[in-house]
Amino acid sequence: MDPALRIIFSRRSIRQYTSEPVTEEMIQALLEAGMAAPSARNARPWHLVTISDKPTLTALAEAHPYGKMTARAALAIVVCGDRTSSPRYWVQDCSAATQNILIAASALGLGAVWLGCHPNQEREKALRSVLSIPDDIGILSLISIGWPAEHKPARTQYDPARDHRERW
Repeated sequence: MDPALRIIFSRRSIRQYTSEPVTEEMIQALLEAGMAAPSARNARPWHLVTISDKPTLTALAEAHPYGKMTARAALAIVVCGDRTSSPRYWVQDCSAATQNILIAASALGLGAVWLGCHPNQEREKALRSVLSIPDDIGILSLISIGWPAEHKPARTQYDPARDHRERW
């Protein structure tokens, strides 16, 4: 199998982590991968908040109803979007950035899980409070990242019933 496709298929939601830290070089690679995403009209509305401070990771775990694993993570990245620079497409642009970060984490041997925030106003408000994110910035996702303490097999979820060629 093509190595790039193997990375995509091996990307799974990982919620259990070891205590090993993520290096600064890996953090930089994750951020660069996120910002390599396509964006409508090249608006690049993303802002990435990187957290490795354990008390803040714990606060994020308490703030997000499905984010308990974040307390045990080595790192979290909150993907935000400037709604003024891309009012119509910030969600799509930041979704592409989030997916790039997830694939890059997999390529680096890290485990990660995408925790949705937008359009849930309560989740956005909770993360905004923990991280002092301005009100005019949208919060798309919280990504919990660390060295995996669980391993899931690579997979494809291809479903031929959803494959429509030429027409529906």
